[in-house]
Amino acid sequence: MNHFLIGAATSAHQVEGNNVNADCWIMENAPGTMWKEPSGAGVDHYNRFREDIDYLAAEGLNAYRFTIEWARIQPEEGMFDESAFLHYQDVIEYCIKKGITPIVTLHHFSTPAWVIKKGGWKSEAIITYFADYCRAVIKRLGDKLKYICTINEANMGLQMMKIAQQYADNTQAGEADNSIQIGMNMKEIMKNMEIYQKAVSETFGRADINSFLDMRTAEEEILVMRAHEAARKAIKEEKPELKVGVTLSLFDYQVKSGGEELAEKFWQEDFGIYFPYMQEDDFIGVQNYTRKIIGPEGPVVPENARLTEAGYEFYPQAVANVVRRVASLWQKEIIVTENGISTSDDKNRAEFISIALQGIRECIQDGIPIIGYCHWSLLDNFEWQMGYGQKFGLISVDRTTMERTVKPSLHVLGKELELCFGI
Repeated sequence: MNHFLIGAATSAHQVEGNNVNADCWIMENAPGTMWKEPSGAGVDHYNRFREDIDYLAAEGLNAYRFTIEWARIQPEEGMFDESAFLHYQDVIEYCIKKGITPIVTLHHFSTPAWVIKKGGWKSEAIITYFADYCRAVIKRLGDKLKYICTINEANMGLQMMKIAQQYADNTQAGEADNSIQIGMNMKEIMKNMEIYQKAVSETFGRADINSFLDMRTAEEEILVMRAHEAARKAIKEEKPELKVGVTLSLFDYQVKSGGEELAEKFWQEDFGIYFPYMQEDDFIGVQNYTRKIIGPEGPVVPENARLTEAGYEFYPQAVANVVRRVASLWQKEIIVTENGISTSDDKNRAEFISIALQGIRECIQDGIPIIGYCHWSLLDNFEWQMGYGQKFGLISVDRTTMERTVKPSLHVLGKELELCFGI
């Protein structure tokens, strides 16, 4: 298995800094915002990407998943920024120089503000807007790429809808929510909603703000998948040899007696409704952080469960279980595009990595076509509405000086590549 890809992942808005033309920038800086803090300078990855990639290479790792940021490439309708193209060209070329395969994501939650002003992710126009952007990127940068993730966690809108319903029913509480695999500050959302909605509506020039991170019904999610299909078609027309896929946020659903029907319903909502639109994809990106135990009344948290700082159960075995379930339905390539843990104690992260990758190695031994694993995240970063408090990174960052400190877990990840996969 000497071609197995193993490394780490980031997303542009979470690490680059100053993504001023994105919808997230506007929302996190709006009066009454539910975002704990603005992203600001991020962790300055935009300027320090060479240093950060060097840390990966120094451990012998061979994959880096990152975002080409739409709001930088196309800050205004009809305008493509040459300097942004050149920047991402530099990132791609530096990865290759260091022996690292770039796995590029074309949309990771943040969207150009101008797209939101025109209706965002609930407007039919998104299909054309997104496909045109993807075509432009591939036409310009596709020659040195192999793997393209069109949309990160294409199933996020419906998951957001479900968690909002849970809060409305007063069935969830707590500042860090463990019902969704993204940093959401649900406890604060309702406090200043009227002020916030007024501010963002004035900025975007419309009452309905349909960002990617807004709630969507199952029917509305189909529009996202149609945008994926259009993007895939555009990419293949430009570079048919590129491998194209989409990533999904998936839980390891485990069943208590009486919860079988509900667990299957949850799986269909997370995976089944999207699956028909992935049939012409070359691979699937699996993103998992934990399990959910489902009883007849819904999710059940085990007594005395070990929790991460994001509020998830510490359960690194989940990722291999999800890979196996996906593989029972999907015979093409699988990449774990995100898997990780929020913890201030790096020993927990090292333990998580070792257990997770043992499960991945067993999947490979059983003939499952998994070809890569990207740990989340390379850097401690901006965890969306939760701000900078969550620590998912293999590398810590002093946000005053931007000095990097490599954590022992990065070395553990490198050793796993050598020990588990013989590379």
